[in-house]
Amino acid sequence: MERKVMSVSFLIFGSVMLVSAVSLIGVFALSVREALLRRVLFVLVALATGAMFGNILLHLLPEAYAEGGDVKTVGVAIIAGMLAFFVLEKVLRWRHTHAVLENGEGSEVHLPHEGAERPHGHAVAHLGPLVLSADALHNVLDGFIIAGAYLVSPAAGIATTVAVVLHEIPQEIGDFGLLLHAGYTRAQALAWNFFSALTAFLGAGIGLYLSSTIEGVIPYMAAFAGGNLLYIAGSDLLPELRKTIDARRSVVQLVFLVVGVAFVALLID
Repeated sequence: MERKVMSVSFLIFGSVMLVSAVSLIGVFALSVREALLRRVLFVLVALATGAMFGNILLHLLPEAYAEGGDVKTVGVAIIAGMLAFFVLEKVLRWRHTHAVLENGEGSEVHLPHEGAERPHGHAVAHLGPLVLSADALHNVLDGFIIAGAYLVSPAAGIATTVAVVLHEIPQEIGDFGLLLHAGYTRAQALAWNFFSALTAFLGAGIGLYLSSTIEGVIPYMAAFAGGNLLYIAGSDLLPELRKTIDARRSVVQLVFLVVGVAFVALLID
């Protein structure tokens, strides 16, 4: 039993490290042509949406109910997971960290060049700390989500990690761009963004602690994680996909949505 716990812990913290490393992707985005970056992110948003919905409906929620949790309490945990992100967005204005540039055909991320002229004002002066504090709390929840998923099953953990990584790539590029816009140097933006990402380890630690001290808590952790991902997929990602009105691009979105669902479906034990 102890060896199993150690094995799961290794998978959890390894996955959290992978997710945290995504925060360094901003620097690579600077060397990519904006048109190519937009096409890549367009696909990633669709993949992340499909992976999240597939993971929620094929892994986390079925496992939460199958683990023997009380049906109503599992439902409450799902709602609590959704409300947690709703409150996070309201209080910390998380949407402002996405730095989305809309062109009527989908979502794109704009990266201002380091040293470019920046507008002055109260909002920009406080943008850096706002981005970092919001991202830190968001990453705590990411760590908790990943821990809860792995405690259900390795397949659920892997599927959750993939979904979170796909979602984090556009967000971290946007965060990096906003930190540059707020006056940070490239090195400062990378360092602070990475330190902020490491708070995911705190969330994973909280998840492991709860699972070891509260008997029967794992189904509710899985349900809470499912609620988190349901809110992200339904409130943040899906509305971005709906902005696309071009028929060809809409078909591409649908294809990658299905690919995302199919990928996590293949991970079922």
